[in-house]
Amino acid sequence: MIPSLVCHDLTKDRKNFSLGPVSLTLRPGVTCLVGANGAGKSSLMRLALGLEAPTSGGISLSGTAGYMPQDLSFPSAARASDYLRHVAMLVGIPREARASAVTAILAQVGLADRGESRIGALSGGMRRRLGLAQALLGSPSVLLLDEPTVGLDPRQRVEMRRAIARASSSRISVISTHLVDDVADLADRVIVLHDGQVVADGSQEDVVAQAPGSSPGMSLELAISAFMTGAS
Repeated sequence: MIPSLVCHDLTKDRKNFSLGPVSLTLRPGVTCLVGANGAGKSSLMRLALGLEAPTSGGISLSGTAGYMPQDLSFPSAARASDYLRHVAMLVGIPREARASAVTAILAQVGLADRGESRIGALSGGMRRRLGLAQALLGSPSVLLLDEPTVGLDPRQRVEMRRAIARASSSRISVISTHLVDDVADLADRVIVLHDGQVVADGSQEDVVAQAPGSSPGMSLELAISAFMTGAS
């Protein structure tokens, strides 16, 4: 079965913020959710995961989901491999398969030689990739990554994007970001959120064409900025 993530007239009301209504169908490939802080990117992810209930409408996810939150918290004294074996247990990987699953996932995210390292000794970029590894355990059909490259230096961001690209070849990957480089390198589809509303949806080229004040040669960065500032 082809995995899907479907939102139908989805809304979420908070004291000072409202998301939606949002109606979307996501299929395999990389979709980047783009918008300023507070635009609704993280809220949409939490609704997809069932961590919050919608105010109205609905959201359905076929298959299983892996999640990497923006703010990662690890047991710093634990070895990376031991931590991942614990996560493997939580996602239901049989005991006899956990060691091989952890070895494979560490290699996939470029941490094959860091399994025995204490997490507290890993660099910031390595910890972000460890966060991706725990989201990938159990081979989820949907991958939700909330600001996966935040706080990384340019070299670390490139390494992280490469790891995400390797992980996204056969599943739905939804990445929230405000970094245009992430979008340009990864996105098959771009959804721009502004004040809780979807204001653009399509390929990178579509978003540029849809942008307020679009003109020949307009960059993706300027197009996204135009949507986020409400330029006309």
